Amino acid sequence: MHILFLGNYFPPEVNAPATRTAEHARQWVDDGHTVDVLTSVPNFPEGEVYAGYENRLTLEEHDGVRAVRVPMYVSANEGIFRRTLSYLSFMVAACWYARYLDPPDVVVATSPQFFAGLAGWWVAWRKQAPFVLEIRDLWPESVVAVGAMGRNPIIRFFEWVEARLYTAADCIVAVTDAFKEAIAEKGIAPDKIAVVKNGIDPRRWDGPLDEQRLEALRRTHALEGRFVASYIGTVGLAHRADVMLEAAARCEDPDIVFMVVGTGAAWDTLKAQQEALQLDNVRLVEKVPKETVPYLLDLSDASVVHLRDTPLFETVIPSKMFEAMATGTPVVLGVRGEARDIMETAGAGLSVPPEAPEALVEAVQRLKASPSLQEDLAANGQRHVRAHYDRQALARRYASLLGRVASSPTLA
Repeated sequence: MHILFLGNYFPPEVNAPATRTAEHARQWVDDGHTVDVLTSVPNFPEGEVYAGYENRLTLEEHDGVRAVRVPMYVSANEGIFRRTLSYLSFMVAACWYARYLDPPDVVVATSPQFFAGLAGWWVAWRKQAPFVLEIRDLWPESVVAVGAMGRNPIIRFFEWVEARLYTAADCIVAVTDAFKEAIAEKGIAPDKIAVVKNGIDPRRWDGPLDEQRLEALRRTHALEGRFVASYIGTVGLAHRADVMLEAAARCEDPDIVFMVVGTGAAWDTLKAQQEALQLDNVRLVEKVPKETVPYLLDLSDASVVHLRDTPLFETVIPSKMFEAMATGTPVVLGVRGEARDIMETAGAGLSVPPEAPEALVEAVQRLKASPSLQEDLAANGQRHVRAHYDRQALARRYASLLGRVASSPTLA
């Protein structure tokens, strides 16, 4: 089967959409499929083209996956107008350059913004191929939820486009059960919506760590003898990573350190807050390469996973939760809804209310006081994520779904 996949993000970018696409595509190639990924020049989230790349049409190969990178207007992950212009430019470029690609058996386009979805719809029509829309985020609802824009005529227009895309797709793939329910509530037949959740690729997490590198990182960030609660991931408007600073300011235990690793739209604000507070129990570490994340999780005694306290985010399952579970790092989860259900079923961590720094401190202190609890949560998480969220199994289920769509486009 020849799969054409459209999405803004792809390695060397290290965010969750890039990782999901790359790991699925690699498994599909390993299983004998042909995969083309139509994507952008790597620039997320700073809005700067990565070293070694140029903002022009390029072809490259990643583990047998052919990546076709198209030129676009590059913008940082902040500011509605410039980001929208960037998304639009990718949509136009993807539609233009897709005409040079061989006709696929199926076209897949992924959110979190649906301009890529619009491009996928158009490309599928031109290539006379079935169209699958992957929903990683309920957009534009999430734009309103983080306060980036109110419900104005622009948002209502985007909602109309969203509904058109749902109707046009031959199949919709959601990443959570809650997303499926939300889409079905918009009048889309549930049989047309499949769920393929996020997970982990054991090949990435099972390898041995370099002890010298591990110790060097420990020294670099002054973590020797400290109990480390870390937030590792995108520092965006949705995440309220500044709750880590609020918790640090309330924590009286000198042996506990709160570490934030990442970058994003809220990173500069977070840095400014720390510069003003000068908290000696806080570590801010700018974005690191993907291969460094297992080391930082190994240095962490607790992995904090957090989102804003808004009903929309009760439908979200942050992929960083699975990564923590894979490395045997107990989770402190400040997310309600489906994510909490998964973690509590797994017995992999402690739940706290979102945006509640006092509760975060209490959970971290509870873990520090009980090494046996840490060990139990770590073992539970590793067992559960490997049993239920192995990326290989998920990718194969996804490919089976794509095969059915390719042979019989209308599933509803």
